[in-house]
Amino acid sequence: MQPRCLKEVSQACLSGCCPSPILGFSEPLNKISKPRSTSATCRQNFAKTTTSSIFPNTHFTNPESLPSLQESFNGFIKVYPQYSDTYQVDQTRAQEYNHLAISNHTCLDYIGIGLFSYAQLQKHDSEKQIPPSASASSPPLPSPPQNMHLPFFSVSYKTGNLKTQLLHGGQESALESAMKKRIMRFLSVSENDYSMVFTANRTSAFKLLAESYPFKTSRKLLTVYDYESEAVEAMINSSEKKGAQVMSAEFSWPRLRIQSAKLRKMVEMKSKRKKTKRGLFVFPLHSRMTGARYPYSWMNIANENGWHILIDACALGPKDMDSFGLSLIRPDFLICSFYKIFGENPSGFGCLFVKKSTVPLLEDSVSAGMVSLVPAKKTFRLLDEFSGTDSDFEHLSKLGLQEDELDSSNSFSGPISSQTMHSGRVEQGETSESQTTGTTAKQEASKTSEIVESGKSAEVMRQENGILEIECRGLDQVDSLGLTRISNRARCLINWMVNALLKLKHPNTEEIPLVRIYGPRVKFDRGPALAFNLFDWKGEKVEAPLVQKLADRSNISLSYGFLHHISFSDEYEEEKATVLEKRVNGAKGTVTNKRKEKAGLGITVVTVALGVLANFEDTYRFWAFIAQFLDADFVEKAKWRYTALNQKTVEV
Repeated sequence: MQPRCLKEVSQACLSGCCPSPILGFSEPLNKISKPRSTSATCRQNFAKTTTSSIFPNTHFTNPESLPSLQESFNGFIKVYPQYSDTYQVDQTRAQEYNHLAISNHTCLDYIGIGLFSYAQLQKHDSEKQIPPSASASSPPLPSPPQNMHLPFFSVSYKTGNLKTQLLHGGQESALESAMKKRIMRFLSVSENDYSMVFTANRTSAFKLLAESYPFKTSRKLLTVYDYESEAVEAMINSSEKKGAQVMSAEFSWPRLRIQSAKLRKMVEMKSKRKKTKRGLFVFPLHSRMTGARYPYSWMNIANENGWHILIDACALGPKDMDSFGLSLIRPDFLICSFYKIFGENPSGFGCLFVKKSTVPLLEDSVSAGMVSLVPAKKTFRLLDEFSGTDSDFEHLSKLGLQEDELDSSNSFSGPISSQTMHSGRVEQGETSESQTTGTTAKQEASKTSEIVESGKSAEVMRQENGILEIECRGLDQVDSLGLTRISNRARCLINWMVNALLKLKHPNTEEIPLVRIYGPRVKFDRGPALAFNLFDWKGEKVEAPLVQKLADRSNISLSYGFLHHISFSDEYEEEKATVLEKRVNGAKGTVTNKRKEKAGLGITVVTVALGVLANFEDTYRFWAFIAQFLDADFVEKAKWRYTALNQKTVEV
């Protein structure tokens, strides 16, 4: 049975779709007046106010003792009155992403930005697919089956020379050109300064760059990651094959702050080759697992010391690029990724940006990983109805496919599968490459008409003044919400979550905490991600994969990862032996050097991430789920239920 607090979640609504005067944000809440203060004072007082005002002098030792959703929200809004200014997010969630409420699904398993809204997809599937530009004599194309909810586009994998593609471009459809312009506008990246290619995912972008980067002359690779990343490992493996010297920043226990002295020493390390860059400095801005933010000044220091700069922007929140100051830092490379629809299969693609002045320095290398965007594969019935006349092909060409594309037989990949599993762990926000399936280009061409809508409000692609544009309602919503509103909302939710988790203590054991958090705790400028582990009343760790599976049974999506490059001072030397563990099911092959041996020591952790659409109900449901582990028999009861339902027994 679920505890009382979890049952009450289904009876209250915080998403803005109900008229509740307290919980429903159909209108802004009456703000609680507070004296004005400077930004510096707010930062100084934020942590103190959070810890002293949320459940003050209270610990919860029983899942049944948790306050209700309504009570918790009332206390939350008193501490964070600025949260009421974000009611537009709740309205957007209710109107454009109603599938989250219908499925009662809490998505805390990836960081990223969606291109389209669910309402946009629904409207696209429900309306008849009759191109407005089609002539009256052309036979109407049949509408797709109503139950087929597939993306508006898919990807076609291609092998090519990255340098050539960046210098000279290639045959680019109107769909790709329009999507590229929309993304660059969203990221505030200038087409005059940067060239861009689409990649299958984040990992492909990292590997593609590593295979073209001149590691034979610029021999060093320096990364700043407190967690194991499949994308970074792919870059490291490729660079080592080219003779690169790989170095990694270290993070001090227990808050996992950058070891500044060690990193500065590596950045300022003298190079024998004075006329070339020292190598590639890979900087993620903040950790997608712990939420730790890193000072931007490291990029300036690296640039002043002759490094090429790669910014990993995949963990950036919506509108973070507005505060980033791209025009001031001007990195040589930028990698980001987008998924299609929040709360659905988080498939999508990666983007690799290269500064135009840096492109000539790359090496010629024929590699896989680049993709083309092609219309979505929805139904083969369109092919049967497609007449193949000159007028039809002329119309398809206007939609973005060239004549040579119609006659070719390039392979086509279906919708990208869900998150990449690497060594039994999920890397947040990543998408995997699905197996390509053969299909003729004429079949693909016949489906381009699916992209054009008859109603302006539901258009995915439209042509105005001869220029094709794509309506990415997800990006438009983020643009309209703005940086301040989005940042304030995430700050309130993640810090409430951290504080609430730390209030959970095991009973009759001198209040041993249930949750151990790695990285920053309550902090004004922490990111909206959290890494933690659960410990039972005997102090034994509950394995992260088990927590993930049990959360899934409660309709809560979590993930888990591996923290590494952790540095222990003499003060924590004894704790080191009990905290660190050897990576299980890690990279293939045996450990052959000290770097790999050191990276193989770390901590497997549960991770959560709050997206732009996260609300208080999401954080509360997660907190109530975690509180169930206060019951000493909760795990055993869960295993029994698995067996009773004829499912596989969960292995610890």
